[in-house]
Amino acid sequence: MKRRTIIVVSVSLFIVAAMCVFVSMNMTSIISLNGNPASQAATPIPESVATSVSPAPPPSNENDPITADAFVAPLARADERTTKKPFGIYITKANSPVQPERFSGYHTGTDFETFLEEASVDVSVSAICSGKLLSKRTASGYGGIVVQSCVYDGQPVTVIYGHLRLSSVQPGVGETLQPGDYIGYLGTGYSTETDGERKHLHLGIHKGSVLNILGYVQSKEGLSGWIDACPLVCKSGN
Repeated sequence: MKRRTIIVVSVSLFIVAAMCVFVSMNMTSIISLNGNPASQAATPIPESVATSVSPAPPPSNENDPITADAFVAPLARADERTTKKPFGIYITKANSPVQPERFSGYHTGTDFETFLEEASVDVSVSAICSGKLLSKRTASGYGGIVVQSCVYDGQPVTVIYGHLRLSSVQPGVGETLQPGDYIGYLGTGYSTETDGERKHLHLGIHKGSVLNILGYVQSKEGLSGWIDACPLVCKSGN
């Protein structure tokens, strides 16, 4: 009886030892090559984390053409000021909304009027785009005038700011202006600062790099060399 008990115990110990060896071998087999448990290396990323990763933004293209979004209004409340002479209107001395009228032809720019409360206060004019100041001088029909070079839709343009008080224009010729930069004040109405015209801003955009400050052209075809500024700068809220 005693011998049988010893045999049973020995067999039991053998079985336990064999199981330990088996477990040890399996634990070794699940170790990954980099020394970390394979169960950790294979742990899936929780769906909530995976879906919260934002894709990288597309690279910016520095050569994208400058669009209307790059232009700003030259005056506050610009969309409320174009009440008399918009771009392209045909003006004669008889039909002009401004009387008496000195000029005739198709209007190459957009006129931004002043409000009644601005009659005796300084009204600031700002650059509508980025570019160098090309010229500031007096000119017939304008009084003080500033011309700036800019780019629109990948092409050079010149911007005309007419009827300014030239003594208030601080930027110098050759200086680069950014959209919204101060240029100067509107000239006093019916004075030499505006060449006798009412207090307002004439804003023209001419295609190309040649300085052309004509306020009117004599044929509708002549307007093809000009750009209507209002869709670029007459934005509600400006």
